Amino acid sequence: MSYSEGSVSFQPGGEGDWVDAVNNRPLTTGDNLWADKDSRAEVQIGSTSLRIDSETSITLLDVDDTTTQVRLSQGSMIFRLQHLDDGDHFEIDTPNSAFVVQRTGEYRVDVNSTGDETDVTVWSGRGEVTGGGASYVVIAGQRASFSGTNELDHEIQQVPANDDFDQFAFSRDQLEDRAESSNYISTEMTGYEDLDQYGQWHYAADYGPVWTPVGVAVGWAPYRFGHWVWIAPWGWTWVEDEPWGFAPFHYGRWALIGGAWCWAPGPVAVRPVYAPAFVAFVGGPGFAVGVGGPSVAWFPLAPREVFVPWYQTSPAYVTNVNVTNTRVTVTQVTNVYNTTIINRNTTTVNRVTYVNQSLPNAVTAVSRQTFANARPVNSNLVKVDARQLAAAPVVHDVPVQPVKQSVLGAGRPGAAKPPAAVENRQVVATRSPTPPRPSIEQHQAANVRTETPGKPQPVGLPESQPRPQQPAADARPDESKPPAASAHAVPRPPASASGHPYVRPAPPVQDNAQRQQSEEQKFQTWQQQRPAPQPAQPKPQPRASQPAPHEDRSHK
Repeated sequence: MSYSEGSVSFQPGGEGDWVDAVNNRPLTTGDNLWADKDSRAEVQIGSTSLRIDSETSITLLDVDDTTTQVRLSQGSMIFRLQHLDDGDHFEIDTPNSAFVVQRTGEYRVDVNSTGDETDVTVWSGRGEVTGGGASYVVIAGQRASFSGTNELDHEIQQVPANDDFDQFAFSRDQLEDRAESSNYISTEMTGYEDLDQYGQWHYAADYGPVWTPVGVAVGWAPYRFGHWVWIAPWGWTWVEDEPWGFAPFHYGRWALIGGAWCWAPGPVAVRPVYAPAFVAFVGGPGFAVGVGGPSVAWFPLAPREVFVPWYQTSPAYVTNVNVTNTRVTVTQVTNVYNTTIINRNTTTVNRVTYVNQSLPNAVTAVSRQTFANARPVNSNLVKVDARQLAAAPVVHDVPVQPVKQSVLGAGRPGAAKPPAAVENRQVVATRSPTPPRPSIEQHQAANVRTETPGKPQPVGLPESQPRPQQPAADARPDESKPPAASAHAVPRPPASASGHPYVRPAPPVQDNAQRQQSEEQKFQTWQQQRPAPQPAQPKPQPRASQPAPHEDRSHK
């Protein structure tokens, strides 16, 4: 979540509690957002920006490597889709229809308070609306209205004049378009737009273009001013406080250059692979520094250091998450991963030397209570002994079990939330999304392993994964067993035929000659009412200069 104003509330997937939304928190499948009256919010997914207006409720039904499926049960949403690969699926589901985007472009979808009318506006692009046993193509320059539920009444209008919400979205687009950071990193790196006004780019020997934040607090170090949360399927995930604090903490590496911390984004990959935090943990079970019992300590990984995940995932992900975020070879990833994880219990391995582990002020430590309860790290630091930390082993399992607060995060409870009728309202969809995940208590009651990975497999050559944005499907929690009942579970309607309680499948599209004739007439009327395009003004031809007397122009 990249921006909010007013009162914006967040509900993690599977949980019943609503809390104040916190910027920079990674959102994933099942999460819910509510923008209360006179409030707005923005969510970024790569180069795609979703903006929601006052009294708007959305659910991320599915967000993965190739799919973005959003439930809009009430309110207004504007989105700009800048990248759409073959095989990608981008869908907005409303109470009476599903809108599938077919081209990149700029779009707006509005749902009224009763859920029986959806308006789709297309400034540029093209998409298809399905519902009520029919489908309708909406093209650039159209605003299509769909009223009803079992059967839809369809009208085509001209795109209306921009309102205040439109102007807000377009101004945010202009900020993104002017981002200098796109010269140095991929525009598919979520959060890159926030860097320009908070730091400077410069060239560093051995690292290439690096970015240095300005105006940071005294004693600032990467992964210190923020908090930890638990987000499935990755587990422990860092949330930074600064408004620019997404991209530099989920992509790239950090280095201390000339006494200042600099972020090295690594190679310009088409789709750099997200990670919950590029850090290494030190200590292990029973580890303690200072006073106060068991502690958790970590430091940022430096350029060319291999990241070894603490969550269960695939060998291909381990390779891709490294080679798209720092300049290492597949061989280096294989050597580090296989020796530190695969063979750690059977062979004697050489200890990997990490640059930042021995730097002053680079290692951060807190108590396990601070870590697990999403408390602000910087105000709950544990004083560390530099020599003890420098000698401590790097571990690849975080010895902390998540609790409910780990999932809810740092947002204050008792926030505004959507009316019950809106929160439980079903939407129409063309595809079945991922079923809702259980709450953290249900996970633990069902004895689902949430922390310790299964035995990893050796890393080989990367598999063909055109969009390795998240861990592979085998990293998802095991939902094959029914979760135990919990008082904190979200009250939901019975599961529909789609297997998801908030989604019902769109009825099959049936041909209807009378409807087709009616739609043809509507289209012709819309086309006739379109404003005449302004004639192109011919560009003035440059005046040919007259050569000076005796000038030889044969060489020009």
